[in-house]
Amino acid sequence: MRRYVFLIFSLFTLLSAFSQTHYVSHVHVGVHAGVSLAEMSFSPSVKQSFSQGLTGGVSIRYVEERHVGILAELNFSQRGWAENFEESPLKYSRTLNYIDLPVMTHIFFGGRNFKGFINLGPQISYMIGSSISSNFDYENPRSDPNFPNKVRMTEQMSMAVKNKFDYGITAGLGMEAIIRRRHCVTLEARYYYGLGSIFSSTKKDTFSASRTMNIAVTLGYQFRIK
Repeated sequence: MRRYVFLIFSLFTLLSAFSQTHYVSHVHVGVHAGVSLAEMSFSPSVKQSFSQGLTGGVSIRYVEERHVGILAELNFSQRGWAENFEESPLKYSRTLNYIDLPVMTHIFFGGRNFKGFINLGPQISYMIGSSISSNFDYENPRSDPNFPNKVRMTEQMSMAVKNKFDYGITAGLGMEAIIRRRHCVTLEARYYYGLGSIFSSTKKDTFSASRTMNIAVTLGYQFRIK
């Protein structure tokens, strides 16, 4: 984790050092919404498929130097996972609802009316709820005749979440179109990798790691207030 944090702040310091040309500062506020695909990083591994969810939130962006700024957001996101039973008709998915606070370096490039950008930085999150969707008794899955005979982990389906607080690294790539002087539309694809585990991860526990991961694609609108 220390390596990731060191890399982020080193990158921000380096870019700031190269951005010495005078630039008129500006501030944008905005909203964004989209869809996400989520899965978990389990150790031992679990057969999964992507779980679909929603994401959205508000943002504030401050830019004082040419090509570099700071972007902070307050978001709602859905993460989790879906079990992969291959040919079996069984279905199971768990949705984890989070409030997220990413604070990122915003790197942008391009012309006056169209820009590309990269967002990169740390994120903290808190789980506000969860839900399970299943068409079988997931607390006793092997009692179902359709359950695969292959050896596989099943404890995660009924295990209670231990840690609601999460932290990790997020990075996004996108584009921005300025439709008027103070109005712009953004499109971004972003990846999040959690560094915390949702389940207890001591030596005696089932999983040594249970980290959230997701890819989100959002469409946003931003208004320049300064």
